[in-house]
Amino acid sequence: MKQFTAKEVETLFNEGKKLNIVDVREVDEVVAGKIPGAIHIPLGLLEFRMHELDKSNEYIMVCRSGGRSGHASQFLETHGFTVINMTGGMLAWEGETE
Repeated sequence: MKQFTAKEVETLFNEGKKLNIVDVREVDEVVAGKIPGAIHIPLGLLEFRMHELDKSNEYIMVCRSGGRSGHASQFLETHGFTVINMTGGMLAWEGETE
């Protein structure tokens, strides 16, 4: 599984790169802030909402610390998606939030 640190993702974000970020945290966690432009799909709903994602895109998976996003990355990879797990999750994110 491909992985980026939160700092690597933040650098790409700050450079204005087009990032497809999927935040798999629960609703109450996202209320505290998410990466601007991230799509929110709680991990428990990912199986039912993966049709909303485009297999021709690469997705960066995010959660609180990197564990759930790792599971989400593995799940999506088995369904033919190209994904990157953001290690450290939002605990390590120092960039802007919305």
